[in-house]
Amino acid sequence: MKWWMAYSSESKREALKRKRRKTSVAAASLVLSFALAGCSMLPSEPVEEDLSAIQLPKISEKPKYDVTTKTLETTVQGSGRMMSTQEKTLYFTLEGKRLKKLYIQTGDKVEAGQAIAELDVDDMKKTLKNQTLAFKKTELAMKDTLRKRDEMDPIEFEQQMLSFEESKQVLVDMQEDINKAVLTAPFSGTIASVSVQEGASIKAYDTICVVANPSSLIAAATLSKDDLEKIALGMEVRVDINNAGQLKGTIKQLPIPSDNQNGNGNGNGNGQGGSAVESLNKYLLVEVANLPKTVTRGTPLSVSIVVNRKENATVIPLAALRTIGARTYVQVVEADGTKREVDVEVGQQTSTDAEIVSGLTPGQKVVGR
Repeated sequence: MKWWMAYSSESKREALKRKRRKTSVAAASLVLSFALAGCSMLPSEPVEEDLSAIQLPKISEKPKYDVTTKTLETTVQGSGRMMSTQEKTLYFTLEGKRLKKLYIQTGDKVEAGQAIAELDVDDMKKTLKNQTLAFKKTELAMKDTLRKRDEMDPIEFEQQMLSFEESKQVLVDMQEDINKAVLTAPFSGTIASVSVQEGASIKAYDTICVVANPSSLIAAATLSKDDLEKIALGMEVRVDINNAGQLKGTIKQLPIPSDNQNGNGNGNGNGQGGSAVESLNKYLLVEVANLPKTVTRGTPLSVSIVVNRKENATVIPLAALRTIGARTYVQVVEADGTKREVDVEVGQQTSTDAEIVSGLTPGQKVVGR
């Protein structure tokens, strides 16, 4: 009986302990479940992105240039066309007449003295005829005066002689004006251009046509005033002619400055051909040897004249030259890849290169801007 009681008490204590342990486990489980439930209600943390696969863009490197030596040339440019050394602009000197007849057209070949054009001067011819008849009466009267010379007062006689000579001179002048109504070719050649039509009202010195000798050609070009100051007679010229390629030539004549390019100063015209009289004097003339037969008067061309040439010049591209105020410098690339600034003295320059007088030596590398 004592054993049983003792066993029962011990069994109760063990049961109580197991109950407590179960309660603790249940409580812990309950707390854990609440904790897990609470965590599930919190916002999820962002997953860290893996950036190892992204390649960052490389910063572009500035170009590097070699310091070299070359023949450096500075040139001036111009443009123009082929012209004839023997060409003339023809015009009438009579004022306010109609063009009665035009005997030529552009491209015609003419001989020296051949009629080119004629003005309508029928009114002048009629006036001359009437005055010629009147003058014959004056001439008869003068013969009678000469017979009575010894009986006349010397002053009166002299006055009658002067009056007679004036009347005679009027007829001579009128005939000369009538003769001017016919325009003739001054030399054999080709009609290069025609500026009028039959029936047009012609002013004095209006351009009628241009006659040129096609066998005597020269390159004529225009340059800017600043470029003209850099050139001289005899300089070598590269002439690029449209249908003949590039040819060599030499400067034969510089343009002659003139405020009046109209020849006789009256070529203002009336819309019927009053263009300025063409003159070779206003062009830079370049003599070109061995011109191909395909080259004709009026063929367009361009000229290039070397005004400064230097052999074995140390040069760099202009893109590598830097300036700050009065300072001119470059960035030199060292053997180890580092860069340093070097002041330089610049000499001759072209549109692409600059000569370095001091500061650099061939073989070095410089950095572009």
